[in-house]
Amino acid sequence: MRKRMIVSAVSATLLLLANPASAATPTPGAPGVGDPYYPTYGNGGYRVSHYDLRLKYQPATDELEGTATLLATATQDLSRFNLDFALNVSEVLVNGHPAAFAFTGEQELEITPATALAKGSNATVVVRYSGVPSKVSRYGFTAWLRTPDGGVAAGEPEAAWWWFPSNDHPSDKATFDISVLVPDGTQAISNGVLTSQSSRLGWTRYNWRENKPQATYLSTLAIGKFDVTTGTTTGGLPIINAYSKDLGDNDGAARASVERTGELADWLSGVFGPYPFSSIGGYVPNVKTHFALETQTRVFYSPAQFANGANSSLIVHELAHQWYGDSVSLQRWSDIWLNEGFATYAQWLWSEHEGEGTAQELADYVYALHPADDPFWTVKPGDPGPEDQFHNAVYDRGAAAIQALRNTVGDEKFFQILRAWPTEHRYGNATVADFQALAERISGKKLGDLLQVWLYTAAKPATSTSASGKSAAAATAGAGAVQEPRSWKKIQAAIGMHGRDAH
Repeated sequence: MRKRMIVSAVSATLLLLANPASAATPTPGAPGVGDPYYPTYGNGGYRVSHYDLRLKYQPATDELEGTATLLATATQDLSRFNLDFALNVSEVLVNGHPAAFAFTGEQELEITPATALAKGSNATVVVRYSGVPSKVSRYGFTAWLRTPDGGVAAGEPEAAWWWFPSNDHPSDKATFDISVLVPDGTQAISNGVLTSQSSRLGWTRYNWRENKPQATYLSTLAIGKFDVTTGTTTGGLPIINAYSKDLGDNDGAARASVERTGELADWLSGVFGPYPFSSIGGYVPNVKTHFALETQTRVFYSPAQFANGANSSLIVHELAHQWYGDSVSLQRWSDIWLNEGFATYAQWLWSEHEGEGTAQELADYVYALHPADDPFWTVKPGDPGPEDQFHNAVYDRGAAAIQALRNTVGDEKFFQILRAWPTEHRYGNATVADFQALAERISGKKLGDLLQVWLYTAAKPATSTSASGKSAAAATAGAGAVQEPRSWKKIQAAIGMHGRDAH
């Protein structure tokens, strides 16, 4: 007996030496993921695999009640962890047991479970909460948009804290079930597919499901009175669109644009590869903003974007994000070029397809439009900084960088790259460095110098996008010497405002 005890003790000691982390004292998770642009966004110590949101909303008063259930896995021995949230919390349970909680900072809900979580263990976190989202202001703005008949959650780079507790950073993606109870006659629009709808005692419940990984800022909720249209793409993909019943003069142009979603998604599938999700569509609520946002499967559009008529280029931009931004998401916000440069370039390809100006002509026009001393060239698309994250240079110079890449590697390799990126990184996260590595592998060319000039140098490149000199005239021409492509104004109308306009 004594011999067995000695052997067991020795074995335990050897195991401890081999795995010293098993003896680690549990410590709090970090209050942010360490993003260089937004250090407090997201949280450390765990990852979320699924959100189950059960909500009740009263449009007349903007009151929201909710129970959020998060399925998470600890990535360290965890004594405490944070969620990003801003409404009032009444109770928190971790693995069925009451947990202590407190608010710190702008959006940090600190949770201390009754028992520490071991690294690698699964946790079920339940948060009961309530509040009036439109009255919550953080960092001087709100991402909850009040409408005459309800409210809308849509914003970038943050929106989740106003309506559900989360690990609010795109590097931690999860699947979603969103169930919303609203008064009869009011609808709730969200991501994915509507799995069921039922009414009882004057209230209607809508149950939405997104079964592919989704970044928290790409989750959306719109509550109000909508006209909902449905259909399918040529491949049978469900299309769900919704329009506020009070869009006024913009209603026709909005429908003439958004109802082309299926057609344009089919065309984009020919460029980027198969569409990555199980539904597609968009919604236009009665809000006073001027931006669109690529909320996953269900794009948010402001009615003001249709004030000057229909704009298929706008729809192309937001749908392109379903591949570049939604399926393949940012690892950090400094990688924004991977979203906006490629969505803008999709517009350039659509312009080429429609005979309204080739991608090369658009790149030449961007180059000629901005003289060397224009501050436009001081913004680096590959790392623009948080204040310039949605600067036009990220879009226009970013797209010109892609045209420079196309001219350098040739069309055959270029379109292989466009398809390989959303295939190899599907449902994941990636960086600009990852893109460079993929493009170099496929093209067989070193691209560091090219990308350094176009993405990371705060100056106008010495020559235009064509490495072969095909567009050398644009290097010295002013804007007046280069004809404006017919598609230019529609493209600019689409990218002139983006997510932070909500703030």
